[in-house]
Amino acid sequence: MIVKPAPGLKVRHPVTKQFLPPEGIEVPDGDIFWTRVANDGDVVIEAPATATKKAGGNA
Repeated sequence: MIVKPAPGLKVRHPVTKQFLPPEGIEVPDGDIFWTRVANDGDVVIEAPATATKKAGGNA
């Protein structure tokens, strides 16, 4: 999952102590820390972009 700071907030990464970039970072799905921060409203969780095309195509 991707976590982004909520609008108007700066959020630090708990390990690196750096601010999260506005475009967000990828973290493990279900990460306890980031889920809690999201429930507090400090970050927004987005699903990672996935490819919508299937391999193969037209033959």
